This record gives sequence, C-alpha cells and structure tokens, in this order.
Amino acid sequence: MNPRRPLRITIVGDPRGWHVRRIAETAVARGHQARLVRWTELGTIVATGDEAILPAAVAESHGIVVRGMPGGGLEEVIFRMNLLGRLARIGIGVVNPPRSLEVAIDKHLSLAEIASAGLPVPRSMVAQSPEAIRDAWLSLGRDTVVKPLFGSQGRGIERISSEEDLAAFLAGRSLESLAYLQEFIPHAGWDARILLVGDRVFSMRRVADSGWRTNVAQGGRAEPFAPPEAWVALARRAARAVGAVVAGVDLVARPSGEVVILEVNAVPGWRALQTVVPTDITSAFTQLLESRFRD
Repeated sequence: MNPRRPLRITIVGDPRGWHVRRIAETAVARGHQARLVRWTELGTIVATGDEAILPAAVAESHGIVVRGMPGGGLEEVIFRMNLLGRLARIGIGVVNPPRSLEVAIDKHLSLAEIASAGLPVPRSMVAQSPEAIRDAWLSLGRDTVVKPLFGSQGRGIERISSEEDLAAFLAGRSLESLAYLQEFIPHAGWDARILLVGDRVFSMRRVADSGWRTNVAQGGRAEPFAPPEAWVALARRAARAVGAVVAGVDLVARPSGEVVILEVNAVPGWRALQTVVPTDITSAFTQLLESRFRD
C-alpha cells in the first residue's frame, strides 16, 4: 500500500505538550488526521460478548501514539497499560508497543532486562527497610544516586554521598516506600543521549555546567555529538532489550573509558535535541508512524 495514504492517528497525552502539538501538526501537514486524547478520557464499556473502548476515536484509529507515561496511582497505571495492550491485540498499532512501555516505565525492570541482555549497566540495588537501604548504600561505595522507579527528566533524583545525606534521606521517607539506589559514576561533566527512531539515529551530549546533573530539564544543556559506532550499537541493543522502536538511550563513560547504559526511555523527548541536530526529528518520527500504521 501507499505509506502516504491518509491515516487516523490518535495521540494520547497532554494536548498542551510540545511533542503532542508538534506530532499533530506534522501529521496533518503530511495529509493525516490527528486526534488528541487525554489519558483521563480513556474508558471502556464491557458487556457479554462485547467491549467498547472510549472515546470511539481511539478504537477507530490506524495507530496510537503514546506521549507521556500514564500518571496516577497503581489502578490508573494498570488500567491504562492494559487498555493499550488490548488495542494492540485487536490490530491497532501502538508506538511504542505496550510491553516496551510497561518495561521502560519501571527503571528497575528495564535495567534488569538490559543487564540480562549482557549489556553494561551501573550496579544498582532496591531496598525497603532503613537497615537494608543503609547496607545497599555501603555496598555501592557510599556514593549513590537514588531514583524514583517511575519518573523522567531527572525529577526526584538525589545523590547520597555522606552519612549526613543518608540520614536526611531516611528521615524524609515513609517506612513503606522502597528505594532504588544506583552507584554514582564519576563523569567528565557530560553524558550522551542517543535517540533511536526506527533505524534513524539522533544524538547529543548533555552537559552539566555545574554539579553532577546533566538532564536538560534540571539545568544541563545540549551540545552536538557524533557518537562512536560502538555507542550506537549499545543503544540499539538496549532498545531491543526493552522492545522499543523509538527510544532515548542515556549512556555515560566511566573514568576507565567503559561505557554503561544508564536507562532507556520509551517515551523520549527531543525538544532539546532538536536544537543541535539539523534534521526535523518530528518528521522522522511521523514517517516511522506511516511505516508502522499500515493495514
């Protein structure tokens, strides 16, 4: 079939978001329909032998684009992820595939899948009691980064590099919450983001002008970067490990030169990246949708 035939594309996310608006505008400019649906608008009607997914535009789509991970509590996340899975099972394309979203939304699970594929990752531990958290911190060299299992753009990340840091962290958490600790990797003031859009590769360095955080949303800045082929190969293998066709892979080099994979984002942003690459990334993304949302 003609990949440029008009498609009905539903974008699930915040209609005010930069990526949602850019994808919708680009899709329409290429002759497609783009419908915007908030996560909170999703629903179902189930009856004997029948099920309807709401709003109707979702089930009538050729494909679903997920922008922004489903927020809310555990019930909301499970329902929304299950609904994406049901859409995929009835033949509606979803980018990224629902299973990859399930894996990538959980930093611990995704890192475990990447490590199981034999790829280099930072040593990481999950602990729950104050005693176990302290033991994990000691085991990881008394210098760790604590991350929320669900989160993006560097939000909620803390560094614990002293007894005082650890005491403050333990005092500020509830006894029921777990902690995901990762060894702190000293770096040269930057790490790399490699964005994979199908077979296409876009990349940047994320530079920390001060401190250790490189996330652009946390004060880092983007610079052009041409990654070595070995870095791109690692990124591709990491994306395959979580099943993502579009992936933002973060890598950093140890002082020894070994490159490790920090995480894989299955709903990656490219607003900062777009400022340092000449190719229109949203157009590349839309072209990927055209190739995947075929009958």
